[in-house]
Amino acid sequence: MPTVKVRNIQNEEVDEVELSDAVFGAPLNEGLIHAAVRNFMANARQGTSATKTRGDVSGAGRKLWKQKGTGRARIASLRSPLWKGGGNAHGPQPRDWSYNMPRKMRQGALRSALSERVREGNLFVVDGWSLEKPRTKDFTESLSRLGLSGKTLIVDSLDNENLLLSARNLRHTKVVNSFGLNIYDLLYHDRLVLSRAAATELENLLGANKGDGSPAPEATDEAPAKTKRARKTEQEAA
Repeated sequence: MPTVKVRNIQNEEVDEVELSDAVFGAPLNEGLIHAAVRNFMANARQGTSATKTRGDVSGAGRKLWKQKGTGRARIASLRSPLWKGGGNAHGPQPRDWSYNMPRKMRQGALRSALSERVREGNLFVVDGWSLEKPRTKDFTESLSRLGLSGKTLIVDSLDNENLLLSARNLRHTKVVNSFGLNIYDLLYHDRLVLSRAAATELENLLGANKGDGSPAPEATDEAPAKTKRARKTEQEAA
């Protein structure tokens, strides 16, 4: 069970927290992480790229010269893809690139990426981001005290409005909540900072019984089976 030191924004060690093995101690699965990233990026595509076909470009539909006898190549319309200014053949058209990925696979990829951040030593747990007012300077100073530089992802409650307003002007810092954590942000940012409450929420969301393929507890209620056997006995007696 991995143990991480808990610090405040003054970089003072206040406690230690034991993280769940099911969420923060999973083995690295590069294939699953790659599939989850491809799914996220495909779902984020707008799919609005398009080219004009011969039915979309402007131009006369008449036949410019007769089919035979001129010595020139035969032509049907100026809007043909063979002519300059004509339509585009087999070009991209608006489409939906998104596809569904099983929830258990998405959660497994998150667990694998979170566990790798722990093994790298790039996961930090803070007691809480308590800022007196929304001020970017105060927030950057707290990052410097914690030794956080470069691309940093902070997972905390979205109710912490001072934190959200203070971090939104920084290019390489992003704040999300536990439900908004995704595989792309987790890999894009070099360092991951969790509040104590966010770490508990992630353990509840991605825990052992939350989509890791573990069998569900067997039902102990045998009333339906007894009713079926009783019904079969009554039919045989009849």
